[in-house]
Amino acid sequence: MASIKITLRNNTRKRLESLLQSAIKKGDLSATKKILTIFAVVDGYLYQTISEVLKVSLESIRLWVRDFILYGPKGIISKKSSGRPSKLTKTQKKEFEKIIIDGPEAAGFPGACWRSPMIQNLIYNKFGVLYSVHYIAQLLKNMGFSYQKAKFTADEKDPEKRKEWLQSTWPNIIKLAREKNAYILFGDEASFPQWGTLSYTWAKRGQQPVVKTSGIRRGYKVFGLIDYFSGKFFYKCHEKKLNSDTYQMFIDEVMKRTRKHIILIQDGASYHTSVATREYFEEHSEKLTVFNLPSYSPDYNPIEMLWKKVKEKYIHLHYFPTFESLKGKVNEALLGFTNLKKEILALFGLYDNIQTI
Repeated sequence: MASIKITLRNNTRKRLESLLQSAIKKGDLSATKKILTIFAVVDGYLYQTISEVLKVSLESIRLWVRDFILYGPKGIISKKSSGRPSKLTKTQKKEFEKIIIDGPEAAGFPGACWRSPMIQNLIYNKFGVLYSVHYIAQLLKNMGFSYQKAKFTADEKDPEKRKEWLQSTWPNIIKLAREKNAYILFGDEASFPQWGTLSYTWAKRGQQPVVKTSGIRRGYKVFGLIDYFSGKFFYKCHEKKLNSDTYQMFIDEVMKRTRKHIILIQDGASYHTSVATREYFEEHSEKLTVFNLPSYSPDYNPIEMLWKKVKEKYIHLHYFPTFESLKGKVNEALLGFTNLKKEILALFGLYDNIQTI
């Protein structure tokens, strides 16, 4: 179908541009497509091309152009609020659910996170149902979805090794620990910066909250170990750089504090796996057995959640004018957690749900 020629006066073009901005802001997909169609016709695009790009029918284009010619900008803007003229069927909802779970990229959208206008567009193009953009959140809630903050995951993760760790390595660790009456200590390190850390907080719209900072880029570092069976928490603080020597000194101190065999679970940090550290582990193999977590698997290390709790409760949105004030706050937090064994034990939920013999 051939296009007709339309010429816009300056005031009409400005009116259309204003309506377009308003439609986009409101998430009004129908009005947005109508106005973009008029602009496309004005620029000389064929109806067929407009149909393919905007995914609208040729008949819709013809009607929108007719209404614009007869009534101007107000002729293509529906006076009715965008509602829900029809509903997704059960079959369509099942297909829609899978699309949302698979993510935007699998559906041909850029980025990895869904937004309401994007989902509105998806439903309209895929199923021919036009929901109000304001209803999308309620629709998703009704289907069992919730609005959550995304998290990063490393693309270097090895699914097979992660699976092997949970299904084979971990049950073997439990069996070994019972045979040796050993601790199972998950270890990691954390750094707490004097310049502070930010988090979400309530504030008036348009008034971003401000938190003072010393601006000093110095961190208070901590080695830590937590036991799977008892919730016991071992830690040692450092003001300088962590390395193989300081790591071995920390393990030495922990071994001196118990007669029990220690099964140490650690990540692949350089000072955990250096030649010197491996030799140290070999020298102390009678009392120490070491397992390395799969690469890029911090979610398999419960002590990571302990560090998060410390930062959320004691560090986020706090001002530390001196390094000593930071040290005092961190020491207070760490000491407190040594007496919260039940809270530490609750961090092992992933492993508690794994069936072991």
